[in-house]
Amino acid sequence: MDTDSSKFKVKLGLFVAGGLTLFVIAIFLIGRQKNLFNPVFKLTTSFYNVGGLQVGNNIRFSGINVGTVGSITLINDTTVQVDMIIKKSVQKFIKTDCQAAIGSEGIVGDRVLIITQGSSEAESVKGDEYIISVEPVEIDGIIKTLNVTAVQMAEIMININRGNGTLGRLIRDSTISENINKTIINLRKSSKGLDENMQAAKGNFLFKGYFNKKTRQAQKAKQDSIKMKKEESDKSKSQKKN
Repeated sequence: MDTDSSKFKVKLGLFVAGGLTLFVIAIFLIGRQKNLFNPVFKLTTSFYNVGGLQVGNNIRFSGINVGTVGSITLINDTTVQVDMIIKKSVQKFIKTDCQAAIGSEGIVGDRVLIITQGSSEAESVKGDEYIISVEPVEIDGIIKTLNVTAVQMAEIMININRGNGTLGRLIRDSTISENINKTIINLRKSSKGLDENMQAAKGNFLFKGYFNKKTRQAQKAKQDSIKMKKEESDKSKSQKKN
């Protein structure tokens, strides 16, 4: 009887000790996440719409987690105040012209509050200061716009396949395609005929003098260009020798 009671007390003691250990670990992890064991300071900003940001979400500066969202308060119908709890060790790097923006960890991850880098000339923030914000991009609005665009593209493709509209008739109507092909062939023939007429005109004695004159002018211009380049080259060599 005494043995069973001793075993029960030992098990109860181990259970209590294990529970206390887990409790202490949980308090440590939560405190570390909430910066309860580190010196901190507070900053405040406001948004028209926080876009799903929640208390406890991370705050990032230069890609590093530097704090957490302390509280989110609805001030009025156009203003939501966000209080930030930030590590004291990064206070000197956060400038008065920094801005607060809301982002996300990946496409569908938790929302994060991002503090952008300020200018080196600006002063560092002090405790309980307000920094300006940049309104977040509404992902739902972008998705809605993409859906509308996809539907419109689908309707256009359906109309083309049915032969509706100019492009649809062009693709579906073989007569139009044949006419376009004939037009292209005629243009090629016209171009070929024009070349032949030009060659014939060059051989005609009435135009032969004109074309010969043009040929001589082109040859003279080419010779003048070669002569000028040679003179410039000789002049450059003479200057280098001097």
